[in-house]
Amino acid sequence: MFEIEIDRSFSAAHQLRGYNGDCCNLHGHNYKVTVTVRSAEQDEIGIALDFKKLKAGLDELLAELDHKFLNDVPGFESINPTSENLARFIYRRMGEKMNNGPIKVWKVRIGESDSSAVTYFED
Repeated sequence: MFEIEIDRSFSAAHQLRGYNGDCCNLHGHNYKVTVTVRSAEQDEIGIALDFKKLKAGLDELLAELDHKFLNDVPGFESINPTSENLARFIYRRMGEKMNNGPIKVWKVRIGESDSSAVTYFED
């Protein structure tokens, strides 16, 4: 089994509805996103998945989030754009793009600071 992993980043603002603390106020993060996919197979030249394809898929998705107010992004109108919910959102959207044949999105990690991160995956 091979795990292929890429890192990307984006910047965005949000505020957490119903949160009792500073995060209920408008604030932003420079998020770091790590997407890991798995494949048991390789192509005829020994590549499980071209990094370019994975990067292009994630870059397209992150363009919808970058420098946005996340509370207004479709999908977050009624749920808080927490790191947990962002990780699940990216995991599922990347799965729609990438899950075919031997390739499956395995996990998505979102870091909102150098010392705080969430990883989402489904069994």
